[in-house]
Amino acid sequence: MVMATIIAVVTCIYICLHFNLSYSSPPLLTGIHPLDENYYDAAVIKCKDGSRSFTRDRLNDNFCDCADGTDEPGTPACPSGRFYCRNTGSTPRFLFSSRVNDHICDCCDGSDEYDGNVICPNTCIMGGGIVYQRTNYDSSVTSLRKNKSGIKIDDSAPKLKGLKALVFFQAALVIIVVSFLLFRRRKIRRRSSR
Repeated sequence: MVMATIIAVVTCIYICLHFNLSYSSPPLLTGIHPLDENYYDAAVIKCKDGSRSFTRDRLNDNFCDCADGTDEPGTPACPSGRFYCRNTGSTPRFLFSSRVNDHICDCCDGSDEYDGNVICPNTCIMGGGIVYQRTNYDSSVTSLRKNKSGIKIDDSAPKLKGLKALVFFQAALVIIVVSFLLFRRRKIRRRSSR
């Protein structure tokens, strides 16, 4: 009975962590052009085509409320939606939102693949336009900085996410093994006390 409960709890924790890490929703302002950020600050936001309104909590919730895709700039939910790639270090651009989380790195900064199933290297500086390289070369060096331990800061977030999953999995495994040993020990004590 105790062992079944422990296994059920560990399974629930594993499932919750799996869905939290793999199928996370985007940050609220993902895919939004910087000039449109003020538009999305209101508690109630109107669709740009004027057809209806939606609350801020429905922004990027992976359900298309506006026919023009105003409410889903960071998800592939709306067929007519557009995703804005900031592409810091290169030329910003818009994508069809159907290209978000499609396992293909369309934005050179990898921002269109935020769900963690694909890790996109930031290639904006390497593939930046000739105009950018000629005019802003000095500012491009700052994004390649390394911290004191020599690790690229841009690569840390996906690695930490994977490390977090690994730690939780190991903790769950330790709980299962310890609970199995305690259950077995208790069972042996009961037999010997009879």
